[in-house]
Amino acid sequence: MVPALSLWLPVLLSAVFVFIVSSVIHMVLTYHRSDFKAVPSEDGVMEALRAFSIPVGEYFIPYVDDPRQRETVEFKARVEKGPVAFLTVIAANYNMGPKLAMWFLYSILVGLFTAYVAGLAMSPGTHYLAVFRFTGAVAFCGYALALMQNSIWYGRSWGNTLKSMGDGFIYATVTAGTFGWLWP
Repeated sequence: MVPALSLWLPVLLSAVFVFIVSSVIHMVLTYHRSDFKAVPSEDGVMEALRAFSIPVGEYFIPYVDDPRQRETVEFKARVEKGPVAFLTVIAANYNMGPKLAMWFLYSILVGLFTAYVAGLAMSPGTHYLAVFRFTGAVAFCGYALALMQNSIWYGRSWGNTLKSMGDGFIYATVTAGTFGWLWP
């Protein structure tokens, strides 16, 4: 057994390396540019939504607060008439600084859970490849598996989800390599 807190260096360094790799993926490589599309008549849609002063939050259209309402003729007519949408409204001052800080903290959290699980399962002196495989699997769970829920429940494009899961695989291998390199 290896105490998780004794793995602070691979936790922090893997977060730094993942941050750098994710920056390259999103700023240099272009495959995420197709993740979102513009709505038709974007200016008109924005103007129409602006009139409602919708607060920051997540919305489902058409909304019901009681699942039994989904069976009503009125609700079914609203769905059929459309559009059916999930709407996320974010603050107008989209500041990347706090988002990047939260991403870095998230990467530390994935590293901490990876350290905890790997520390319980492996002893000091474990071979690099064993550490790599084990920590890579744990980190992949943290970076990628939960992304499928967005396609299952919220209709996110499976293509976008699989691209992001591919990113998660890369982040997991970076984490695994760092843990394998610095394993006591």
